[in-house]
Amino acid sequence: MKLPSLCTMNFAALNDEHQLPLLQEQAAAGDQSAFRRIFHFFFERLHRFAFSLVKTEEGAVEVVDDVFIKLWRNKHALADIRNLRIYLFAATKNTALNYIARQSGVKHTEPLSVKIEGIKTFASSPEQILIMTEMMAKMNQAVESLPPKCRIIFNMVREDGLKYREVAEILHISIHTVDAQMVIAVSRIREHVKDYIEFSGRTGFQKKSLLLLGSLLLEAVLYS
Repeated sequence: MKLPSLCTMNFAALNDEHQLPLLQEQAAAGDQSAFRRIFHFFFERLHRFAFSLVKTEEGAVEVVDDVFIKLWRNKHALADIRNLRIYLFAATKNTALNYIARQSGVKHTEPLSVKIEGIKTFASSPEQILIMTEMMAKMNQAVESLPPKCRIIFNMVREDGLKYREVAEILHISIHTVDAQMVIAVSRIREHVKDYIEFSGRTGFQKKSLLLLGSLLLEAVLYS
């Protein structure tokens, strides 16, 4: 998915950070012009910050691009971010750490959509790999079915790698609320996977094996 032609269009420059809440609402509704203004307002500052971490021009550009691509993909959440500057700097920090870790072959955070190679760690046969892949699909469905606020918080913690304190500050809520929403999210995801296993048509030892595989996968995805 591409950013909406951020560098090729003419638009009014954003000079006042107080305009951001309105632009966030417009971008959340799909206004590409508003999103471009946000991008250009923050790009240089985020680029300098990313460069200070990854130490290369190419890497810094890739990091900031990744941050804004993810932001555009999840633009519906923009209107709920109370402090976009803090959010973007935190996201840039975590994306930069992931970039550095990739260069050394180690991942700083693992997104929810675990790759097939990761699934193979818990599965020893083609059938188990297929089952685990189906479980991942069910988990992603569970995330998408979460209440909007709960889904936003879960994605900020699990996908963006933000700390509870950072999420609380960004969304202007208490850390207790973040913790409560994460408990709800994890509980619903567990129930989704459990229901998949219960209605899979398998019984006895097969079901116990599925439950074990499901537990291992959940631990890896939710807490690694």
